[in-house]
Amino acid sequence: MHDHAHRLGLGLAAVARPAYITSGRDRLGATRSVDDLRVRTRELLDAAYASGIRYLDVARSYGRAEEFLAAWLADRPEIDDVEVGSKWGYRYVGDWRIDADVHEVKDHSLAAFTEQVAQTRALLGDRLGVYHVHSAVPETGVLDDDGVHRAMAALRDGGIRVGISTSGPAQADVIRRALDVRVDGEPLFTSFQSTWNPLEPSAGPALADAASTGARVILKEVFANGRLAPGPDADPGAVTIAECAGVPLDRIAVAAALANPWAWRVLLGPVDVDQLASNVGGADVDVPDGLDALCEPPPRYWATRAARPWA
Repeated sequence: MHDHAHRLGLGLAAVARPAYITSGRDRLGATRSVDDLRVRTRELLDAAYASGIRYLDVARSYGRAEEFLAAWLADRPEIDDVEVGSKWGYRYVGDWRIDADVHEVKDHSLAAFTEQVAQTRALLGDRLGVYHVHSAVPETGVLDDDGVHRAMAALRDGGIRVGISTSGPAQADVIRRALDVRVDGEPLFTSFQSTWNPLEPSAGPALADAASTGARVILKEVFANGRLAPGPDADPGAVTIAECAGVPLDRIAVAAALANPWAWRVLLGPVDVDQLASNVGGADVDVPDGLDALCEPPPRYWATRAARPWA
């Protein structure tokens, strides 16, 4: 078991639906049936648990992620030391097709929350530990919606931590706005799941502020959807740093994320157990010099991400 593996989490976005925007999807094979991905998800969950990972991340829009995870937990009643986080606010509409025109649809309304929290709890029951707004942004009004806030506060008051996940160039502003949301005098959002990696570290100061209030910080997309992992999409500057260090690029990305003392968990999103093993190895790697030079202006980073195809 790796020394810092307890600070890692496993996300199922890449394996519980047939298409996603990360590179290296060919490792999934061509069929990607429900049964194929169910088996692959179970293998990953077993391997992650064996490596020391105890935080598991799913969402309503991650295909059948909640269903797959719920079945794995039911088959392993002896496992009582994992925490499960899920998210509401997107619906998966891809119909299990790689070539779907639209794979997910955002809806941050109170009606969407009411529908999706019931679906999540029907599957995960009392195993649900934290529930995030999926990709909270100012444009949807979810940070100003008192009805949504009060509904989520009922979860909070029932013992489930609530929070937000963030994406886009305005992450820092969204995090700070969310920190100010209170219901009945108490902070509502005490978990922040945000994109952070050496190409896009702009949310770091806001996340550090969140952690200083006692909130949890979970880092996602630490591999920049494949740009900070071995493969054809790898950033050339990052590849040079990895080659000079003699360390696989994905392990450097993990080490860089773990080096943030305010990060409670760093999410991994592998598609097979070999990829997971390499990712977990980053917990024992020293961060090489030169990563600061990889930083991109956030608008450019997010425009590049938005152009990635689902595959």
